[in-house]
Amino acid sequence: MGGSCHMLVEEFEEIAAFAEREIETVGLEFVEGRIGARKATNGNHGTVVAWPLREWMSVRPGLGLYPGAGLKVGPQRTGRVVPDGALAPIGHFSGQGDWAEPDGVLMTVEVTSHDSDTYHRDRVEKPLAYATANIPAYLLIDRVNTTVTLHSDPHPEIGYRTIRREPFGAKLSLPDPVGIELDTERLKQYVD
Repeated sequence: MGGSCHMLVEEFEEIAAFAEREIETVGLEFVEGRIGARKATNGNHGTVVAWPLREWMSVRPGLGLYPGAGLKVGPQRTGRVVPDGALAPIGHFSGQGDWAEPDGVLMTVEVTSHDSDTYHRDRVEKPLAYATANIPAYLLIDRVNTTVTLHSDPHPEIGYRTIRREPFGAKLSLPDPVGIELDTERLKQYVD
């Protein structure tokens, strides 16, 4: 089939809501006009997502890391993504429904999975989607390459202008508005 299919955001939202009700192990996202599926995660993936939450709670108790919070992204907010974590003030997502506006989200966090689409989704599509939504930072925890990559200084047309990549075990300073330092040594034990 040589053509392309265009889907409205509203159509995607209906499909995603159905999938959430009927197929509990798969979540759907909509980026750059393309539907992507997120598989259920394994224990190490979930543990890595919880790791920064523990780090932030002691230093910035007014912030929460919200796993599975749906965000409207892209320049016209026509994309729909579900980051592994969205760092925002406590209570930020109250009353926003399935797909929240990104305003007020300080950082998104993704942890790579072992599926065929993770390279393109986590390393190409999502950084651009988060930057065009003006989310100040994006943290990619890459279990395949054993690195953490911090994307910051978003530009709505070109993406994040500053990208810093460090190996697991390094200390990584997250700029304001996050404003904390992460010691990534513990991540070494969650590679699978």
